[in-house]
Amino acid sequence: MEYVTAVPHPRTEAAETTGPSKNGRRSLGVALLFGAAGAAVALLASRQEWCSGVAAVAGGKLPLTAKGSDVTGLPASLAIVGLAALVAVFAVRRAGRVLVAVLLALSGAGAVAAAMLGAGDSSALDEKAAAASGDASSTIHALSHTAWPYVAAAGGALLLIAGILAVVYGAAWPSMGGRYERDGAPRARRQKPVDPDRPEELWKALDRGEDPTGTA
Repeated sequence: MEYVTAVPHPRTEAAETTGPSKNGRRSLGVALLFGAAGAAVALLASRQEWCSGVAAVAGGKLPLTAKGSDVTGLPASLAIVGLAALVAVFAVRRAGRVLVAVLLALSGAGAVAAAMLGAGDSSALDEKAAAASGDASSTIHALSHTAWPYVAAAGGALLLIAGILAVVYGAAWPSMGGRYERDGAPRARRQKPVDPDRPEELWKALDRGEDPTGTA
């Protein structure tokens, strides 16, 4: 009776071997792109005009505007934190990488929340109106808002996506200390074979503290 041994198809083995690494490389590229772009967008949007209005001053009207940084400084601050966390992901491993990835995701979520809350906030303009008129009860009229708060929220969303990718796929990403083993020690250098017919190589091996005979 003959037994037939099933031989795995080479293409199947190759797919199983390269599948996770391909997903890791793809997620790494997307996370870097989304994280860097999200931080840049949030910072840019925070410097733009978010709202405007008119204040009554000494019988006249004074137009006033407020930038995103006047309304709330959280989106810009969290964008910087998220960008730092994105870089730090590659400097740590295991549990540390997960914690930094979570920080990245939380920075993005916080930037989204802060930008959305600031989209309808007029307190910054009211403060400017009170300072310009000298009346603490002075308020803004003809209030209008721009789309820049929502652009800042979009930047925070990109940071959030980058953080989620880092949490899910970060374990497969490379780290800055890739040339070291997991215990932190540098990898041992492989000894080059010594040609016994060349005496100069024997002396060089002895100078390096190696055994030119190749025996333990």
